[in-house]
Amino acid sequence: MVRFVVRRHRAVLIVAAVLAVLAGSASTTLFGKLQGGGYFDPSAESSAAADALRDHFGQGAPNLVLLVDTGKTVDDAESARTATGLVQRLQAEPDITGVMSYWTSGQLPALRDKSGRQGLIVGTIMGDETRVDRRIAELAPEFGGTHDGIEVRVGGYAMMMHETVRQGQKDVAAGEGVAFPLTLIALLVVFGTVVGAALPLVTGTVTTMLTMGVLWLVAEFTELSSTATNVASLLGLGLAIDYSLLIVNRYREELVTAADPRAALIATMGSAGRTVAFSALTVAVALSSMLIFPLLAVRSIGYAGIAVAFTAAAVSLTVLPATLLVAGDRIDRFRIGRKRLSGSDSRALDQGLWHRLAMMVMRRPIPVAVVTVALLLALGTPFLRFHPGFPDYRSMPAGSSARQVAETVQRDFDAAELSGLFVVLPDGKRGVAEYAAALSSLDDVARVDTATGSYVKGALAIPATAAHQRFETDDAAYLSVVPATTDRRAVDAVIRAVRATPAPSRALVGGVDAANMDAIHVLTARAPYALGFVVIAMGLLLFLLTGSVLVPVLAIVLSALSLTATFGALVWIFQEGRLSGLLGFTPTGDLSAVVPVMLFAVAFGLAMDYQVFLLSRIREEYENTGDATASVAIGLERIGRIVTAAAVLISIVFLGFLASDITFMKAFGIGLPLAVLADATVVRGFLLPATLRLGGRWTWWAPRPLRRVHSRFGLRESGSAPAEVAVVPS
Repeated sequence: MVRFVVRRHRAVLIVAAVLAVLAGSASTTLFGKLQGGGYFDPSAESSAAADALRDHFGQGAPNLVLLVDTGKTVDDAESARTATGLVQRLQAEPDITGVMSYWTSGQLPALRDKSGRQGLIVGTIMGDETRVDRRIAELAPEFGGTHDGIEVRVGGYAMMMHETVRQGQKDVAAGEGVAFPLTLIALLVVFGTVVGAALPLVTGTVTTMLTMGVLWLVAEFTELSSTATNVASLLGLGLAIDYSLLIVNRYREELVTAADPRAALIATMGSAGRTVAFSALTVAVALSSMLIFPLLAVRSIGYAGIAVAFTAAAVSLTVLPATLLVAGDRIDRFRIGRKRLSGSDSRALDQGLWHRLAMMVMRRPIPVAVVTVALLLALGTPFLRFHPGFPDYRSMPAGSSARQVAETVQRDFDAAELSGLFVVLPDGKRGVAEYAAALSSLDDVARVDTATGSYVKGALAIPATAAHQRFETDDAAYLSVVPATTDRRAVDAVIRAVRATPAPSRALVGGVDAANMDAIHVLTARAPYALGFVVIAMGLLLFLLTGSVLVPVLAIVLSALSLTATFGALVWIFQEGRLSGLLGFTPTGDLSAVVPVMLFAVAFGLAMDYQVFLLSRIREEYENTGDATASVAIGLERIGRIVTAAAVLISIVFLGFLASDITFMKAFGIGLPLAVLADATVVRGFLLPATLRLGGRWTWWAPRPLRRVHSRFGLRESGSAPAEVAVVPS
């Protein structure tokens, strides 16, 4: 492919520019295709309960809340007339069901605040998440605002998900606004030339535009969560810069000895280009593990990650070489500051920082390895206190309408009455009274409402009225379970107790809290499968790269160790609320369950990315010299500076997540830079040389049958055949 790019480099640039413009134009409508939710398991009991409630009763869990501030009292005649008119208008809207309000539902105390000044109108927008998002976008401006002297604010789960999508759109722009200028400054420091610094940024810009276009196409055929765009935008920029650094650095080395820029480029793409292609494959494989999980938000990260990895590699292997040909030997023009050392400088190879550090570590490998592992594990101990949860209104910015409404309801109303916890009996209604009485006697259950009345502490408290008729049909019944608390852990205990209570027929427990519990369960249950897939796939890929049976095991273990401190920091900062004032978020006492899962896939993929960079160069040195110790030090010196620079640059890019006003996206802005920097410095600077020194020549050993497999299918940084000493220790 490189020879085609060499011959047609101007045509490649023109085609890339046209595609980038088209993709960028198409992506302007991308956010209209995205969903703000995606945190429910479609195969869980709670989802079946929601389907049964819809099919048998035409109802759903309340997801729309209108907070009505009368400015007087809720019983004021004029205010009541205006509020009743709003209720009637809402009932007349398509896709709206189950509308209740203080003014039209028997003046329920739960729908009036403690001061008597505010009241609630509650309803359900029916349909899938895409339909719900479209309807709330239409309803919010129509019902929110001032109506004949009363002030209405729109909230509820539907509004929160809608605002999540809109906030994600703002966050992408804000994140890129932070990342681009900081990255340009860092690139100028790394390369010391304007031309050299501009090339990775151009590659990153084209990658980001094309990736958004790819996601636009994906959204045409499947559902996508709004989380995909946040991750795709910044990860695409970061990966493209990483790959550009590797290729541009190798190109500058090859220019020293090559006859002309074309020869230097061909040599570069035959070595570093192969590494980039292989590296993109490892990142894509790591992120494809997200497809094992049924949650749309998590799967969307998988789709986005795969698209990003391959797009970044494609641009780096086509657009970047074409740009390098245009730049030619002018890549070092417009120098800023002192001359930067090239990896080809022979004097620097045995005097540089990475060479000296590697030799120092390899003189005492066991103490260094023990201390480093102990430090990483100690930093990871807060993760032992991890309590999974899911984002709620507190994860939204303070100015969010959904958050403002939810905070008011929590503070001024009996919020437990609006919990939305329900049980559907889709196969019949026989025995529902006894079942309701049994559920009402459970700990932390305030009341159970059903067709036969309302039950408290195991006894009938309110006989059946006309309002209770909605709880049954000819062949089914459902029950509303009102918890006595809004504490998450207590409500989770209620859900478990309800599910454990014998029912007269098949019982399906649903509601937002039940759906969150089911989602956490499926994440926990599927995590070992995702981990196993990643470990096996990475082991096979690294064997194809190195031809060793030990190096893949070492690489996987070291990459996992680099995440320990990160997971500990996430719990310490976000779950326990440290630094909440500095970072501007509201602590909730738990950590979003999807954060460790998503962060593991992205950070582990990047860790393996750097493993490929380093191991391919060390392997190349070992094949050339046969010296297991010297090859580690020289290989690290040749590539260590670039890997460190890449880690710093991608960390700067990931800091763009901190510009988000959504808490769990901020967690990415802290977690990913920590993971990347720990991997590229502590692990690569200390653990990698220590373990390779302990392995010695056996590090690169493989049994003869596997050597034959590697000889036929393996990949190498250089095109030369491996020396026999590289695989058979003497």
